[in-house]
Amino acid sequence: MSAAVLITGGLAVATQSAAFATPTTAAPAASASTVHTRPLCSEPSKPGSMACQAVVRTDLKVQKSLGRHDTPKGFGPADLQAAYNLPKDGGKGATVAIVDANDDPNAEKDLAAYRSQYGLPECSTSNGCFKKIDQEGGTNYPAPDQGWAGEISLDVDMVSAACPQCHILLVEARSAGMDDLGAAVNQAVKQGAKYVSNSYGGNEEAADTSADDKYFKHPGVAITVSSGDSGYGTEYPAASQYVTAVGGTSLKKDSSTRGWSESVWGTSAGGEGAGSGCSQFDTKPSWQKDTGCTKRSVADVAAVADPATGLAVYDTYQAGGWNVYGGTSASAPFVAGVYALAGNPGAGDTPASYPYAHPDKLNDVTDGANGSCSDYQCKAGKGYDGPTGLGTPNGTAAFTK
Repeated sequence: MSAAVLITGGLAVATQSAAFATPTTAAPAASASTVHTRPLCSEPSKPGSMACQAVVRTDLKVQKSLGRHDTPKGFGPADLQAAYNLPKDGGKGATVAIVDANDDPNAEKDLAAYRSQYGLPECSTSNGCFKKIDQEGGTNYPAPDQGWAGEISLDVDMVSAACPQCHILLVEARSAGMDDLGAAVNQAVKQGAKYVSNSYGGNEEAADTSADDKYFKHPGVAITVSSGDSGYGTEYPAASQYVTAVGGTSLKKDSSTRGWSESVWGTSAGGEGAGSGCSQFDTKPSWQKDTGCTKRSVADVAAVADPATGLAVYDTYQAGGWNVYGGTSASAPFVAGVYALAGNPGAGDTPASYPYAHPDKLNDVTDGANGSCSDYQCKAGKGYDGPTGLGTPNGTAAFTK
């Protein structure tokens, strides 16, 4: 389907992604089993080490530049705002922090290109909207890394798509170790951010409960974490009792009343897909009522993550330009932006509890699986399930007290 475009400042602004068009007017979007991807970050090599949760489509040619009437492949802000019933003008002045490892030297200029392409307000250091710091709060940035730079591009673009009026604070940890990333989380909160996104994960360990209290116990701050990209199985820090664990879906435009449909990102055969399951170590928070897991269940909510129905991202640090990215690294920053649209959390609250008080304000995802198990921990169904939690955003009502 040809995308309708608006020319602003010489750039084409997409109002409907050409990559995943309505099935009645073009071939359906590729399924998860027919696209080729690779993870942006390597697997953790030692205990306490984390990997980013982003994947890139390798079967699509990188768009290094766009013609006057071209649009990037993948969903853009207008698509996501429509799919999740989000306001275009909320969140003014709110700061969403992005915590990642290593440096993206091109983060600010790549963000500018993304926002210009889609007609979003400028977000730069000069106008006070964008700020990049190291984990100590200064400008002694860590070494750059291609994979984490792609992750950073995905994160800042997804916050922009959800909350165009939000300020963005990028906190770069010196390494992918939990202690450095955790220090960056604490720095983000110290800087005043009420919304902190974390798009990384690693194997659960007995020491996680200690890390919970050191890094993620921040009352009054909405902390989102990717649930994982390897299908059924639980990762940390998504398993922390203090965070909102964000799972992933496949998102398609259709002829329903909503205009969109979603299913679990993944297959019953396992492999690539949203993470879910029962924590080995973390205590179950009081607001979780599912009975199949006596400890913390993952996830809480979800949003689009399937690279087969992926997101347009602009990334030039050894990545060439416009790519299509996916992974729960997309859904976690997006949901952080939704929390920001919903307004400041209560000072003593753990905002992860909010969706459990308003499950009827979410889009319940009832189809699909992310692996082979006997119950809701890997299979979607009515109400709560592991891969998509309580569902996906339908406006902002589920993300406030």
